[in-house]
Amino acid sequence: MSTPKHGPALDRVRALVREVAKFGAVGGLGVLVNLGVFNLIRSTTDLQVVRASVIATVVAIATNYLGFRYFAYRDRAQSGRTRELALFVAFSVIGLVIENGVLYTATYGFGWDGKLETNAFKFIGIGVATVFRFWSYRTWVFKALPAPAPVSLVVGQRDGQTGGQGGTQGGGAPGAPAAPRTPEPAGK
Repeated sequence: MSTPKHGPALDRVRALVREVAKFGAVGGLGVLVNLGVFNLIRSTTDLQVVRASVIATVVAIATNYLGFRYFAYRDRAQSGRTRELALFVAFSVIGLVIENGVLYTATYGFGWDGKLETNAFKFIGIGVATVFRFWSYRTWVFKALPAPAPVSLVVGQRDGQTGGQGGTQGGGAPGAPAAPRTPEPAGK
């Protein structure tokens, strides 16, 4: 039986593609919520562009947390929810500043404040912030679970043995039966 030459690397690439697809699905819904709320506020109130954008971004962040926790990263570590939520909010705020910084610069720095321009720069800001959010969420917020320990190590630890030769006779693997010793020939 032959093993694929690039099996583990190919598996990591496939896992990353699945992660990006799930992140994209949740993020796509967040973009729709973000732009929808932004345009609803802009058409029904007299709020300034960036203030309307910040409100829309906050609503999208809340939507995204639910999607990331219960869909995209549901297989990741779930201990320490307070820490996870605090990190999510912190990185989301940085993303909010990035996203709305682009819109602020376009609107107040260059005077591009028409409906088409504000939506275009809002969308560009979302794109730039998404790259940051993807990196930060997967690296710091929704950490991957550690790889499972090999079975022999788990059995050895369960039986009170640790690695090395301490718990076995003859230097075998922990948890494995000791190999019988062969007597040395006489006269040597």
